[in-house]
Amino acid sequence: MMQSIRIIILIENTAYKAGLKTEHGLSFWIEYGNNKILFDTSQSNAILHNARTLDINLAQTDAIILSHGHYDHTGGLHSATNVTSETKIYLHPTATEPKYSQKTSKPKYIGMSDSVKKAIEGCQITWTATPAVIFPGMSVTGQIPRLNDYEDVGGAFFIDENCHKPDKLLDDQSLFIESSKGLVVIFGCAHAGVVNTLDYISKLTGEKYIYAVMGGMHLLNANSVRITKTIEAFKKYQVQIIVPLHCTGQKAMKGFKKAFGDKCLFSGAGGQIDF
Repeated sequence: MMQSIRIIILIENTAYKAGLKTEHGLSFWIEYGNNKILFDTSQSNAILHNARTLDINLAQTDAIILSHGHYDHTGGLHSATNVTSETKIYLHPTATEPKYSQKTSKPKYIGMSDSVKKAIEGCQITWTATPAVIFPGMSVTGQIPRLNDYEDVGGAFFIDENCHKPDKLLDDQSLFIESSKGLVVIFGCAHAGVVNTLDYISKLTGEKYIYAVMGGMHLLNANSVRITKTIEAFKKYQVQIIVPLHCTGQKAMKGFKKAFGDKCLFSGAGGQIDF
């Protein structure tokens, strides 16, 4: 029997409901049957305010999944672990390694903070270099193969302070859930590429169709070819619900809306979908 699924956007760049904090980041609260999952934690303790406002009890968290190691997806973990107890954390082995970006001449550290790294030391961690089952019917991809020639990580990311060694962001992973209507896929930033991710999930599950995709898709700097191929992939998998968030970018969001109409939903913190 399929579990009921409720997905609430806890933090996003924008707010869907009044009274909620926003920041450049992303966090989802997922209720999967009787299980409660926190997927990403945005960049600060704003998740605590929004959880209280949305009547979400973070102390009930059964599992925390981190899509990758950037600060805007892990920064709230320290606050989350202060209110959760004996919660399992799922993340890729390289998620804790140093990460930098170089948008200007001065490099910026964008990896996990020391306080976050310290917070997870005493936690039960499952390292997800390979796919892992969170609960029956809910899994993470682990490291995603990069097979096409048009998707990159989406920016100037590095693993050294001098910005000489590119960060391939091998820690990027996504969540996929079985629902009565088909697969539901949740991205953090999809640094591995939306199409690479969907293709991999299709291969892992044997499913030819995907019902819903939501989350950050890091198409801010994507050219029209990549956006077009992403739209083609959504059509190939017959996606019925598309919720682009966070780092997807206005150009891609407009393209999705034009191609899919009412199937493309714009949302923000406080937005909710039930399956």
